[in-house]
Order: sequence, then C-alpha cells, then structure tokens
Amino acid sequence: MIEVKGLKKSFEVENPKKLSEQEKKDPRLKGRYFHSVESVSFTCDKGTVLGLLGPNGAGKTTTLRMLSTALKPEQGSLVIDGEDVLKKPVEARKRIGFLSGSTGLYGRLTGRENIAYFGQLHGMDKNAIKQRIDELAELLDLHTFLDRRSENFSTGMKQKTAIARAVVHNPAVVILDEPTTGLDIMAAQTVLDFIRHLKTLSTPVVFSTHHLDEVAELCDKVCVIHQGNSVFEDDLAAFSALGEGVLSHSFLKTIKQEA
Repeated sequence: MIEVKGLKKSFEVENPKKLSEQEKKDPRLKGRYFHSVESVSFTCDKGTVLGLLGPNGAGKTTTLRMLSTALKPEQGSLVIDGEDVLKKPVEARKRIGFLSGSTGLYGRLTGRENIAYFGQLHGMDKNAIKQRIDELAELLDLHTFLDRRSENFSTGMKQKTAIARAVVHNPAVVILDEPTTGLDIMAAQTVLDFIRHLKTLSTPVVFSTHHLDEVAELCDKVCVIHQGNSVFEDDLAAFSALGEGVLSHSFLKTIKQEA
C-alpha cells in the first residue's frame, strides 16, 4: 500500500526574467521560489491502479519523483507497506519500481545488458536476472530487439526496455510517469497489458497520464492535481459521475471548481 500525505516541494527560480507570462501568473510563484507541489495526498492499495491526472505543470512529475525518493519533500509523509520512505530511503528504493519521463538507457549496451545491469544493482544473481529477463521479454514483447544496442531503438523499444529495467527486481510498488507518451498503438497496448499484469499480482501501480481512455481502461482510482494541490481523490466511478460518464468533463469540472 502507498500512502502519500501533505507533500510539499519548492524550487528556487534562478532567473525570474526568463519565466514565461503564464509562469509569472501562476499563484505558486512566490518571490524567488516556485512552489511546484503545495499539498498533495492520496493512497493506493494493493491491486489498485491509480491514475494521476492534471494539466501540464500541475506538479505530477515532481510528486512522483518524491514518491520514488529521487526528490526529498519539504513537508509531508510517504509510506510504503508501513515503511517510512523518508526515514529509510535506501530500503524504500528496493521496494519501488520507477519509470521517469526519460528512458535514460545506456546506448552502447543492448536491451538485455541494460536490464541486467539494474538487476545487478539490486543485488540479484545471474540466474535470477536471466530468468526475470526471459519473463519480462514475454510480457513486454522484447524478443525481437533485446540483444540489439539500445542506441538504435525506436521510442517504443526504449520505453518497453526502460519499464523492464524498472521492474526487474520485482518491486512491491510501481510508479510510472506517462508510460505511453510517444508510443504507437501496439506498443502502448503492450504497456497497458503489462500494467494489468501487475494488477493481477496485487502490485499497487501509480501512473500519470493525459490519456483519459487509459484511465477508463485501467484505473480503479483517480487523483487530480491542479496547481500543486490534489483537488480530487476517489474511485473511478465517482470521478466518472462528476461528468455524467464523460471523463473529459469530469476532469475539467475538478479543475474549474478549484479555480
């Protein structure tokens, strides 16, 4: 189970003159600091897929990076299966599978070598890594390019390899930042099928997306972030009811109510 409560994170603005007019009007800009996340809370139980929604710049990626331990919040709490992430970040990382917005593969390594390297970082032995890569190759349809150098991969190949790398150690929770962005229909469907597979394993999954059809297809729960604050958190049925069954209307309604 994932429990996120009252997260807050700000960043110093190095050169305020370079901010866009939209950024200057954002109420989160206070003096030389931009408060990217002001108060975000949500929970995600075992076997639950939570869709994290919000406009561009709402604070979704910052929230996920804090949850993954890549960033440290200024306030708030993060708990995974009863363990305090902030007090034990090294232990928490062993339990988390995190896919950031950038695949970050090592171009001179093959797909297999990229995945194996991260397995080694997690302390897995060679036999366990080989077995896990074989399993992930089936689930994510990696066979045709697994042994090619990743610098020549398409966007879809890179994304699927990056997902395999993120979950090679069988994490207790999985966090995905816009996992289908830039993918063609077939590659995106493979990723969505993999999220379904994680659900059958009772693995909590939090993923951010702009695609409401993915939310309708996969999510049990929805959290909407607007201007650094969580403005909606409930199950998919409650979210859908806001817009009388039209998710785009539901989303716009949560944003407008907050505004």
